[in-house]
Amino acid sequence: MQNENMPGKNKRVAVMDLGTNTFHLLIAEGTAGNFTEVLHLHEGVKLGEGGINQGFIQPEAFERGVATMQRFRDHILDHHVTQVRAIGTSALRNAENGKEFIEAVNDKAGISIELISGEQEAAYIFSGIEASGCLTDKNVLVMDIGGGSVEFIIGNENEVLWKQSFEIGAARLMDKFHKVDPIPVISIKAMTSYLNGQLNDLFTAALKYRPRTLIGSSGAFESFEEVIELEKGRRFDLKQIKAYEFDTDDLLDLIERLAKSNHAQRAAIKGIIPVRVDMIVVASLLTIYIMQKIGLADVTMSTYSLKEGVLAQMLG
Repeated sequence: MQNENMPGKNKRVAVMDLGTNTFHLLIAEGTAGNFTEVLHLHEGVKLGEGGINQGFIQPEAFERGVATMQRFRDHILDHHVTQVRAIGTSALRNAENGKEFIEAVNDKAGISIELISGEQEAAYIFSGIEASGCLTDKNVLVMDIGGGSVEFIIGNENEVLWKQSFEIGAARLMDKFHKVDPIPVISIKAMTSYLNGQLNDLFTAALKYRPRTLIGSSGAFESFEEVIELEKGRRFDLKQIKAYEFDTDDLLDLIERLAKSNHAQRAAIKGIIPVRVDMIVVASLLTIYIMQKIGLADVTMSTYSLKEGVLAQMLG
């Protein structure tokens, strides 16, 4: 399958975001500022399962990933897509057999995967946030919690001031610290100490640029929103919104409950998709850690992220 751009009045494109935890396929058409979603699929591939911190994609995860890409290819062909981009991120960047996986996907699914750096990943994420329309002239801190890495970007509607990717994604943190369920206080303290040592560059940038709001990019933040809204008895559709402002008390209450919960309790909460049931604990703890460490009480969720950032570039 060639990554080619064919002429046409209404360009239809496909973006695949191949994360450590989830593979996304987004097919859309239109323009960068006004596109229509044709198809959006997400598959809980768990590419990092069993080997995320060892830098190796395990055989079962390898096969799940290739099979998912073959299904994505079929959907792309069925929808007569004219341009295709598949973006590989943290798990593929760091895995000893990441190149082998990329070659297998090219051979068996005919899809060429672009392996991007953490800096490129952060740039695409910010482009997605920008496309969602939730930026102003005030500085914000964008946080995208992936399975393998977490991207932090400080900026506003006019410019990116600072960005960096850290290999502290939810799958990595869970593998290191969430080995007992519910997660023990001693493990939370160990995770906090670990983050203190990993995020010095972020804290320095935050002191310099003074962001006023935390913008959470899709992922766990979508689950936070869905749980809160469902518990309030409200009807909503994630596909119909681009941004959501949290009530801080609601968010902190949910984070506290998730941190104290076991697997069965989390699985019973409406609004948390199965692939996030366990990783949402460390994602929650990371969120409250950043809020408290940097002093951010205002939190917004954007449904747009890396794939929408890539899409904006393709349709621009």
